[in-house]
Amino acid sequence: MKILVVEDDDLNALLLQKALKAYNFQIETANDGQYGLELAKIFEFDLLLVDVMLPKMDGISLCRQLRQEGYQVPILMLSAVNSTSLRVTAIEVGADDFLVKPVEISELVARIRALLRRGRIVTPTVLSWENLQLDTNIREVTYNGKTVHLSRKEYGLLELLLRNPRKTFSRSALLNSVWSCFESPGEEAVTTQIKGLRQKLKAVGLTKDLIETVYGLGYRLRENQKGTSEQESHNHSRHQSTLHTELLDKHKAEAEVRVLVKKIWEEFRDSSLEEQLELFEQVLAHLLTGNRNNQLLEQAQTQAHRLAGTLGCYGLHQGSEIAKEIEVYLQALSIEKQSPTPELKKLEKLITSLKKILHQQASTPATRSTSKLSSAQVLIIDDDTVFTERIKVEAATWGLEVEVATDLTIARSLLSQRPPDVILLDLTFSNSQENGLAFLAQIHQEMSEIPVIVFIASEEFRCRVEAARLGAYIFLQKSISIDEVLFVVKTALHQHIAPKAKIMVVDDDPITLNHVKTLLLPWVFNVTTLQHPQQFWKVLEATTPDLLILDIEMPDFNGIELCQVVRKDSRWSHLPVLFLSVHCDAKIVHQVYTAGADDYVCKQFMAQELITRILNRLERTRIQKLTLSQG
Repeated sequence: MKILVVEDDDLNALLLQKALKAYNFQIETANDGQYGLELAKIFEFDLLLVDVMLPKMDGISLCRQLRQEGYQVPILMLSAVNSTSLRVTAIEVGADDFLVKPVEISELVARIRALLRRGRIVTPTVLSWENLQLDTNIREVTYNGKTVHLSRKEYGLLELLLRNPRKTFSRSALLNSVWSCFESPGEEAVTTQIKGLRQKLKAVGLTKDLIETVYGLGYRLRENQKGTSEQESHNHSRHQSTLHTELLDKHKAEAEVRVLVKKIWEEFRDSSLEEQLELFEQVLAHLLTGNRNNQLLEQAQTQAHRLAGTLGCYGLHQGSEIAKEIEVYLQALSIEKQSPTPELKKLEKLITSLKKILHQQASTPATRSTSKLSSAQVLIIDDDTVFTERIKVEAATWGLEVEVATDLTIARSLLSQRPPDVILLDLTFSNSQENGLAFLAQIHQEMSEIPVIVFIASEEFRCRVEAARLGAYIFLQKSISIDEVLFVVKTALHQHIAPKAKIMVVDDDPITLNHVKTLLLPWVFNVTTLQHPQQFWKVLEATTPDLLILDIEMPDFNGIELCQVVRKDSRWSHLPVLFLSVHCDAKIVHQVYTAGADDYVCKQFMAQELITRILNRLERTRIQKLTLSQG
C-alpha cells in the first residue's frame, strides 16, 4: 500500500516515514500543500496523510480541491489544534478521518488500516448454493437458470443464510434481521416463511433441502457438497498460519518503531532541541527589554507549535502541553503593542519548566505506555470472518485495537502473548470439538479481571445461566448493529477499569435532571443533581465532582455565568464542563465555548452520544492527570 505524507515539519515527516515503512507501507512525502496536490494528481496512492497547517496550500484547501475534482482516495488529516470546528470543517470538505497531534503510531496505523479496508471490502453480488444463485444487484433468485419467485421475507431469509453459511440463527435473530422494527410478529412467522421458502425451492427442482433445522437452536445453511469439510479444514489451517505470521510481523514492526523513535529522538535532541529553547529565551529577552522583534516573535510561535506536536509524538506529553501554552502566550503577545510584565513572567516560567522537563527526560521517551492509554485492546474469538471484519473496520474510529482468533487455539496463543482489555466470545464454532463454555470457564479462572462479552445464538435459558455462572460480562445477539456492539465494549472498559466518577448536573428542569440521572447511574457514576443554581457553589465544594453538566437558561444565574465563575477559581479551573441545552445555534455555542466549556450537547441528544462524550472527557482528564504525575 502506497501512502502520501504531506507534512512540512521535517522531523515529524521523517518519523512518520520511517515508522510507517516498518509496517510495510510505501511512503512518499511532500513538504507543502501545493506539491502534495501535484503528487496526488500525478501518481496513484492508496491513502493521503495530510497535516492541516502547511505552506503554499493548507491541508483543508488541499482536501477540498481534490474532492471537488472527484478524487476518491481516503484522506486522513492531522492537526495539533484540538478544535471541534476544525474537525467538522475537515470532514465537511471530504476528509475520511481526523487525528489530533500528538499521534500514537499504533493508533495511526489502526486508523490507516481501517480506511484501507473500507476501500477494499467487496461484498459478493452473486451468492450460490449448488445450482441455486441469488443475485443481490437485481435481487433475483434462480435455480438451473429458472427464476424462483420469492416474497420479500423469503428473499431476506435466503440471502442472510447464504451470506453466513456456517452460522446458526435462532428464530429471534432472524426476526431482528429480516423484519423491520415497525413489525412485531411472533416467532411462528419465521417458521411459516421458512416453510414457504422450502416449498418454492422444491417446486423448481431442488431435491435437497438447503435449510437445515438445528433443533433447540434454529436454522442454518446445509453444506452444499461432499469434500467441503476437507477443503475448509485446509483453508482453516492456512488461515491460522497467516494469522500467526501477521501477528509476528506486527510485533516486529512495533519493535522496529520503538528503535526508530529512539534514534530519531536522539538526533532531534542533539541537533534541534537546544536551538528551539534558545529561540524562546531570545524572544523573551527582547520582550523584557522592550525591544520587540515581530519577525523573531512569529518564528518562535511557529517553533512552539511544531515542538508541541514533536514532543507529543515521542511520548513527552507534559512537555507538549507546556509548548502549547508557550504558543498561546506568544500569540497573545504578538497582538498586544505592549508586553504586560505578568504575562512575560508567566512565559518565563513556562520556558524554565519546559527546559527542566526536557533535561529530566533526555533519554528515550516511553512509547509503549502511552500507546496503552490511547487504544484499548479487544480480542474477538469467532470464526465468522464477515462479522469480525466489519467490527475491525469500525473499531479504530472508537479508539479500539482489534485482534481476531478464528479458533480457541489461536485465542490461547494471543492471550499468552498480550492479554486484551475486553474479549468478545462466540460460544458456537463450526468445529464441533471447540467448546466455548469450557473456554469461558478457563478465562474466568485464569484471567477474571478481563470482561468477556458473550454472543449467544441459542435462546435456551440454560445456556445463558451457565454462561453467567462462568463469568460472562453480558450477552449479545449478533443481529444487533456493529455500533451497538462497540458501545457495549466501551461500557465494559469503563465499568471495569475506570474509577467511580462523580458528576454534578445543574438544570432547573426536574424532568431533565431525572432523565440524565437515570442514564448515568447504570455507569457506576455518583450523580448529584441541583435544580436551584443559587446553591451552586455550596454543592460544588461539598461534592467535589469530576465533571460538571450545566444547562444554559436558569433563574438567577445562567449556565454560562456559572462556567465563568468555575474557570476563574484556581481550584476548579481544570474541572471538565459539559453543557446540555436546548439551544443549538452557532451564536450560543460560541458563547459557551468562550466561557470555557469543554463540550456541548443539544438536549435532543441520543443517550449513547451523551455517555460517549462524558466517558471521553473523563478519560482525557484521567490521562492528563496521569501524565502530570509521571512527569
